[in-house]
Amino acid sequence: MITIIKNADLYSPQKEGFQHLLVAGDKIVYVGTEVPELSVEHDVIDADGCIVTPGFIDGHTHLTGGGGEAGFSTRVPPVPLSRFTRAGVTTAVGLLGTDDLTKNTESMVAQVYGLREEGFSAYCYTGGYHLPLTTLTGSVKSDIVFIEPIIGVGELAISDHRSSQPTLNELLKIASEAHVARLMTGKAGMLHLHLGDGERGLSLVTEALQTAEIPARTYNPTHINRRKPLFEEACELAKRGCWVDVTAFETGDVGYEPPEALLRYMHQDLPQDKLTISSDGGGCLPDFHQDGSLKHMSFADSSSLTEVFYALLDAGEKLDAFLPFFTRNVAQLMNFHQKGRLCKGADADLLIFNKEKRIEHVMAMGQWHVRHQKQIIKGTFE
Repeated sequence: MITIIKNADLYSPQKEGFQHLLVAGDKIVYVGTEVPELSVEHDVIDADGCIVTPGFIDGHTHLTGGGGEAGFSTRVPPVPLSRFTRAGVTTAVGLLGTDDLTKNTESMVAQVYGLREEGFSAYCYTGGYHLPLTTLTGSVKSDIVFIEPIIGVGELAISDHRSSQPTLNELLKIASEAHVARLMTGKAGMLHLHLGDGERGLSLVTEALQTAEIPARTYNPTHINRRKPLFEEACELAKRGCWVDVTAFETGDVGYEPPEALLRYMHQDLPQDKLTISSDGGGCLPDFHQDGSLKHMSFADSSSLTEVFYALLDAGEKLDAFLPFFTRNVAQLMNFHQKGRLCKGADADLLIFNKEKRIEHVMAMGQWHVRHQKQIIKGTFE
């Protein structure tokens, strides 16, 4: 499994110009302006001057499927491998949402291991929307410390009618366990927070930062574009050191559509390394009436990330300005040191685009999962 990729217009994610890459096994072992000469059998792909980028990292996915919010029949099944790779996602982080009862941390870890066996990079959080948290070993700290795929806790729901309405002290205790686990392991060790439509927004997180010494990077709010005031609050938290996450779903008039949210952030004087975007893939996307009853239900897919990426690309935005939101920024948040960039020693997770600037080939951990826009590797039961 040795591959030379020639004549790449490389974004690593910063623009590198025309480069050649050598992949051996699951690693990139060379990036440079000279084509490697090899005496052993190898594959050669000519990118022909097309864009080559790191694979997308989807940091918020429901790997085991979202919990039904319109009865048991609406429980989403586990997400198969191809739903990620055909969207250009080469790494995914799984979590539990509303249903952290019939779906649990044990099943999440099992799904992670299954995806790994199929040649995909997968990780997960412990916990879910509610308190007491759904854990595997009995505590957030020990889950992160002793269960290798578990990198943090989430998605704990706040400002949402479906949450357990955690108090400040409860939030601080969970954040403290996650923070200490990060110190012990070098993992991300953050508290990934689901934000609902509630008017309280991020006030609980702001209060936590004012009250305790826990670093700001521990708190990681998502769905920040669902309401315009919430987005502005999140931008202020980014200035204080929090990573904040846009979700690639439609928001209507009350929020910012994902491309607009990214552009608004990009064009402000904000830390550009503190923004990420995720899909909520596999999760339920319910729309509720004022009284809390369900109005409409849909389900998310990682392809929404790709659609946002294409929208920005087609609008003529600078690729190296927004590509980090899909790649390097997520890797830095998650402490995935070998992901989110294309350089010597990095994992061989990459995308090759065609002349129309659409994904043509997808490589994950050194294996071609998509070639010429056709799925080469599928999940076991696909």
